[in-house]
Amino acid sequence: MKRVKYRNGIFALAYSKTEKGIEYLLLKRKKHWIGWEFPKGGVDLFETKKMAVKREIKEETGLKMLNVKKFHLSGKYRYKKEYKDRKGLLGQKFTLYAVEVKKGKVIIDRKEHSGHEWTNFNKAIKKLTWESQKRCLRIVDYWLKNN
Repeated sequence: MKRVKYRNGIFALAYSKTEKGIEYLLLKRKKHWIGWEFPKGGVDLFETKKMAVKREIKEETGLKMLNVKKFHLSGKYRYKKEYKDRKGLLGQKFTLYAVEVKKGKVIIDRKEHSGHEWTNFNKAIKKLTWESQKRCLRIVDYWLKNN
C-alpha cells in the first residue's frame, strides 16, 4: 500500500478589530483552484509553524501582525491532483492560527491570488470555498466573541 505524503502547513485566519466589529480577510485564490480562502501555506524546512504564520501573512497580505493565537485544531485535506510544484505530495496537513492584523493596504501575492476582501463573519462563512476553513472560521469567531 502506497503511503500518502502530506505537506506540513498552517491556516492563518487573519482578522482585524474595527469600528464595524471583527472583520476577516479573505483572499481570492487563482493558483491550483479558484475560490475564497484565508492566508495559508506550507511550513518550510527548518521553520517552525509560528515562523510560517509570520512569513505567510507577510507574503500574502503585507500586513503587520499584532497578535497570534494557536488553536489545538489540526486537520488535513487531499489535493484534487498532483501539482508540478508539489511533487510527491497528495495533500496538506494544517494547524489553525488566528492572526490579528493591523487593517491597512493589503498587498497580495499575484501568483496565488487575484483579489481580497475584508468581511464580517456572515459574509465570510458564505464566501469560503472549503468546509475545513468554514469550520476554522466558526471556531475563531466563537473564541473572539467569548474572550
